[in-house]
Amino acid sequence: MQLKASLSVRTFAPLLLALAACAGIRPSAAATATFVHPGVMHTADDLARIKAHLTQEPWASGYLKLKNDGLSSPTYHIRGGHCAKVVRDTPAQCMGEFNDDANAAYQQALMWTLSDDPRYAANAIGILNAWSGTLKSIEGHDAPLAAGLNGFKFVAAAELIRYSKAGWSAQDIAASEAMFRNVFYPVIKDFAPYANGNWDSSCMKAMIAMGVYTNDWGMFNRALDYYYNGPSDGALTHYVINTFGETQESGRDQAHTQLGIGNLAEVAEVAWSQGFDLYSAYGNRLLAGFEYVAQYNLGHDVPFDPMVDTTGKYPHKTISSQSRGDFRPVYEMAYNHYARRKDISAPYTQQAAEHIRPEGRTPYADNNGFGTLLFTEDAIRVLAPRGTGNAPSGFAVCAKEGASCKVTQGTGLVAYGARGVWHYREVGVGQSVDCTNTAFTDPLVGVSKTCSVQQ
Repeated sequence: MQLKASLSVRTFAPLLLALAACAGIRPSAAATATFVHPGVMHTADDLARIKAHLTQEPWASGYLKLKNDGLSSPTYHIRGGHCAKVVRDTPAQCMGEFNDDANAAYQQALMWTLSDDPRYAANAIGILNAWSGTLKSIEGHDAPLAAGLNGFKFVAAAELIRYSKAGWSAQDIAASEAMFRNVFYPVIKDFAPYANGNWDSSCMKAMIAMGVYTNDWGMFNRALDYYYNGPSDGALTHYVINTFGETQESGRDQAHTQLGIGNLAEVAEVAWSQGFDLYSAYGNRLLAGFEYVAQYNLGHDVPFDPMVDTTGKYPHKTISSQSRGDFRPVYEMAYNHYARRKDISAPYTQQAAEHIRPEGRTPYADNNGFGTLLFTEDAIRVLAPRGTGNAPSGFAVCAKEGASCKVTQGTGLVAYGARGVWHYREVGVGQSVDCTNTAFTDPLVGVSKTCSVQQ
């Protein structure tokens, strides 16, 4: 019997949700919008909600899990202040320091935010400053994983510290931005199209988070577009390869599979904080992936279609039982979104979350972790993403709905949409494109839109 993810969702009145949540469309950030800060994994509202529940269950147990972790200790000692180069390869160089300090930076930043104890703020700032002051390169065969996974943790920490009263200096903040732009970003900029999908998604989540932190819409949109339209294994429909939820790495092992879907959920969570609903893309395809992976790891049989990935290097004929039942803390965040924010049934994801509740830290620096504390909302609230502005900055209107837009200058990038949600298409200079739903693969009808050309 095939697993079928529930696609029932409440009817939403706001037009914005209809625009942003249609399955399979390609929303991009309206560049006139301002980023929400903090807004990498936790908005100010999220943090206030968490703090209000610290003495109640299940948040209290989740908080103890965070507080009692060694990397959350107020006496934590920075490990990596001497590392000018990180190498993820055999042999490795500074990877132990990189993993511990990335996790510690994020956990110390969380502890500062939730406890108001300045020792944690000082620790997080010390870690971030130590790395931004010394790190010059990330190298090795697995460099995209190091830059993506660890970079995501570092930037999540930096976002929390920067947009608080921690007292991080403008000079140090600028140094952190330079590190993310000049050391991390070049390693992840082109993703990892030659590897299994968790590599791509590791790059993707760091990129979208760095886009928020550095207020860079180009970086943010590059990750957003790859999630929908990337040509290789980490893009959503190349990773969750069919509607019943089989993943590209299901035939490899369950540890990497959970890493991959956890990465994609983290991309979606960052986007949600900024007003974009990636969770609902392609008919809630990510939910189908979570349900499939959870169902199999809970001990149930699932269907499996033999597959070959986009590289042709990783064919799988059967599902892998390696690491089956070894649950990673990636389920609470997805369960919270689908079941509590959207009121969509996610029974196997729920069981997986309950199986390991309260969630703790992931191995190495792989995923966000601590989801019971961070992503449990206390009631079902069907939400729409935040509005994202009126029109893309740097674009000029070239045609109204139904007309033809001719590109005479600029980059050749055309935006089609309305009310701050845009679908982009590359059109060569001197070429034309119809300003229609069909041309831009937009299923929403009954809304007058415009085409604009990037100048």
